[in-house]
Amino acid sequence: MTDRHTETWSPPSSPRTRVAVAHRNPATSKVTQAVDLDGLTGHLGYLIRRAQIWVFQDFIRTLASVDIRPAQYSVLTVINANPGLTQMALSKALGIERARLVHLLNALESRKFVERRLSKSDQRSHALHLTAKGRSTLVAIKALAREHEQRLAERVGRKNHRVLLRLLACFASG
Repeated sequence: MTDRHTETWSPPSSPRTRVAVAHRNPATSKVTQAVDLDGLTGHLGYLIRRAQIWVFQDFIRTLASVDIRPAQYSVLTVINANPGLTQMALSKALGIERARLVHLLNALESRKFVERRLSKSDQRSHALHLTAKGRSTLVAIKALAREHEQRLAERVGRKNHRVLLRLLACFASG
């Protein structure tokens, strides 16, 4: 039985890349096994997913002190930039399913970060606003998010970071 599993990987140097997978068994010493990824490192989707895992894990660690997850950060940031935004517009802008967004908003509302107000233009919908506590907490959250982003830039290099932002921005609009 494995109690710890870690993987290390690097950008592809050839079509077939190997990663070292370390397993730690309490009864034995550490065993490392090389795993051939075949052509996976030539697939953009695979590498983006691996990058996403690393990015999310670092983000979650960095923001653990304020207990904010990536989706919550996105929701708070967009509401802050667009006071009065409807849930429907927020859902579409961030690509979050409406049912999941309701759950996220409920959690943020229970923490007194977000409030729903009846829309002045459409009484059937709610306008989303950050509370004073939400705005002040977001200042601290953004500072931690900048630390996280600095680590990303250090990981890939500052110039590559800017290039990646530019290249991946084409996916942000859907």
